[in-house]
Amino acid sequence: MPTIAVEQIKERLKGKIPKAADVVFKELHTKEKYLEVFYIKSISDEAVLHDKLYKPFFEQQHPDEFKNYLESIPQIKSYETEEKTINEILNGVAILFYQDSVLLFDSKVDRNNSVLDTTVETTIQGPQSGFSESLPTNLGLIRKRYPEAFLNVELTTVGKISKTEVMILHDTRYADPKTLNKIKDFLSNVNIQMFQTGEQLLDAIKKSNRALFPVMLVTERPDRVAVNLATGKVILLVAGSPFAVILPTVMKDFMASMADIYQTYWVGRFLLLLRYIGFIISVCLPGLYVATTSYNPEIYRVQLALSIAGSRNAVPYPSFIEVLLMLFMMEMLTEASIRLPKAIGPTATTVGGLILGQAATEAGLVSNIMIIIVSAVAISNFVVPINAFSFSVRIVKYFILASATFFGIVGVVIGFFIFIAYLVKLDSFGEPFLTLVQSKPHKE
Repeated sequence: MPTIAVEQIKERLKGKIPKAADVVFKELHTKEKYLEVFYIKSISDEAVLHDKLYKPFFEQQHPDEFKNYLESIPQIKSYETEEKTINEILNGVAILFYQDSVLLFDSKVDRNNSVLDTTVETTIQGPQSGFSESLPTNLGLIRKRYPEAFLNVELTTVGKISKTEVMILHDTRYADPKTLNKIKDFLSNVNIQMFQTGEQLLDAIKKSNRALFPVMLVTERPDRVAVNLATGKVILLVAGSPFAVILPTVMKDFMASMADIYQTYWVGRFLLLLRYIGFIISVCLPGLYVATTSYNPEIYRVQLALSIAGSRNAVPYPSFIEVLLMLFMMEMLTEASIRLPKAIGPTATTVGGLILGQAATEAGLVSNIMIIIVSAVAISNFVVPINAFSFSVRIVKYFILASATFFGIVGVVIGFFIFIAYLVKLDSFGEPFLTLVQSKPHKE
């Protein structure tokens, strides 16, 4: 192949693969020969490159001798087309420019062997691997699932003392430049001494706009990151953290689970509907119970109204105190289940919940129907797939409960509409939080 053609191929490949924190173009020189290597280090095995390429290059003096060595390696392939070569680079293959030849060296590395299974966002089907605490490993996992030349990787630091490395990933075809600039400005203005994990950004942005709900999604799943990159989202990877941050984020992102895309269409839609129903139950059910028992029992059928009144006959205080007492105990059990060691956590909270509920009912402190209400609220809250969002939902129900305590059914309706209005007011880096229709990815 003529030298001019090799140079043209080199320039075209460098133009197709944008500069990024993990894109490497290495030049090796000796008196007799000259070698250029082009690869992506997050998905290539640099140890293999060192042992089978760099060391022999300096050990073998004659140019023809080294070329014969290259042609004898099983991992070496010849250059065919530009499109195939770009696909190979994006899958971990190194491109060698030696003399008048362009060769492909298979240096792929499997990052899935060095990561743990997901523990927070579990699914029955689909990939089970999650991020690790290694930044190059996490970037490699994303590149394996998103082998696109348009994936741009920028490196910055956050934290005045820690100076933690943060990678900003986005697809240049789909990401909105205005949103990207807002995110970069936000990162540059974050005032944190020790930056350890992406979750700290949730607190930083809440301090700036006092938002109750998170406006950025923290995930441990590489497949969720790959899906969101294709929709124009911006991804933040933090060194030392097994989680990625997805920006901007709207409400339907928090209600979506990766299990949805691994199921059939109608099963996925049913599961999504189930989550929204659980979300409404978790927010409104305690307030509805107080409103209907204390203010508007006439909306029940006679048999049900008498049954509820009979179960509350021995309870010595109003319904809202009964609800607050049980919700408080449920919150305590939920927190205990998170803090206790995994070996005893589920057993301790299950036994504690059963004993507490039965003892409170027998002592006449709460009614039987109240145990059912609190259990339904707790189960409905756990249906929300993203923990940060479900924690915020746990707070909202107290606002609607307070509104129902003073105004009955009207209070529940007014409280729910105020809640919806608050969600409408929120935005995530310019994207309306309560977005019902998926916005089209920006294209340059």
